[in-house]
Amino acid sequence: MKKLIFVFFITVFGLSAHAQTAKTSTESKKIKKQIVEIACGECQFKMNGKGCDLAIRIDGTPYFVDGRKIDDYGDAHGDQGFCNAISKAEVTGEIVNNRFQAKSVKLIVQKESTKPKTQP
Repeated sequence: MKKLIFVFFITVFGLSAHAQTAKTSTESKKIKKQIVEIACGECQFKMNGKGCDLAIRIDGTPYFVDGRKIDDYGDAHGDQGFCNAISKAEVTGEIVNNRFQAKSVKLIVQKESTKPKTQP
């Protein structure tokens, strides 16, 4: 009888412990029309990944971007592409689980410096 009661309590305890849920980080931060750095996360921001993926950097912290692709803005491997250069963008969205959920991404075109050409 003692063994039966012991097994009953262990079973009830085990089931109640199994029913506990772990807290997950669903912390989010809204971003509205903020100027950020944008580039390839792996090539420019040295993030771990499986290929060339679009990322932004806010206050020194990089985040992969969901909702936009790296080639949506031209050839990522071109001279000024995201794999070869860091650009600026105005973004709106939300950071959820260390990823940026993009609502809008607008590249800021930087004017090239015009150097006077010298003739030989």
